[in-house]
Amino acid sequence: MAQHDPIREAVVVVNFSHDGEAYQAMTRLRELDSQGLLHVRAAAVVSRAQDGRIAVKDQVGENELEGTAVGGVLGLLIGVLAGPLGVLIGGATGLLIGSLFDIEDQDDTRSILSDISRSVRVGHTALLAQITEQNREVFDTAMGKLEGTVLRRPVADVEAEIAAAEDAQRAAKKKARKQLRKQRHDEHEEEAHTKVQDLKAKLHHGEPAGTAS
Repeated sequence: MAQHDPIREAVVVVNFSHDGEAYQAMTRLRELDSQGLLHVRAAAVVSRAQDGRIAVKDQVGENELEGTAVGGVLGLLIGVLAGPLGVLIGGATGLLIGSLFDIEDQDDTRSILSDISRSVRVGHTALLAQITEQNREVFDTAMGKLEGTVLRRPVADVEAEIAAAEDAQRAAKKKARKQLRKQRHDEHEEEAHTKVQDLKAKLHHGEPAGTAS
């Protein structure tokens, strides 16, 4: 008797050699759901343009396309991958991770989000889905028949990294604003200092303080 994995929720990303297969994979995923072989919480066929932007080409959710199909974890994930942070964590524009970070830091920059981001390749479509499954072979076999390469990560881990990414992005924005304020203050201080020095020079030469040069 086959050994089944415990029921678990996962985020899966599947990329294909031919773009059309991503749409076939979506159809097959819905069939597996209707057959009770797994449960689809949300799924989307997405494409990544040369500039790194992600577009949702097709979607499905528990509410059958009521406009919130890619809400929840999947919607947040797409939002992160489509934003500036997605470019940094995954080289969304095709840049090597080594061009963004020091070579010795590469191991430190690897994460679930960076792995997922790399799986959504520039110029190609991919299938993203949040599913509940008991036997991983069901999904893997179906995608394998379409020559799809599957990346699977636990939903809890993806949620944790999304939360961490949001915190990091918020911290980065705060740091950037603080730096801008400091730079502005320094510039004003330097400008004021220069004006005072000019006034002192004029007084030293016996010119009235308000005299124009």
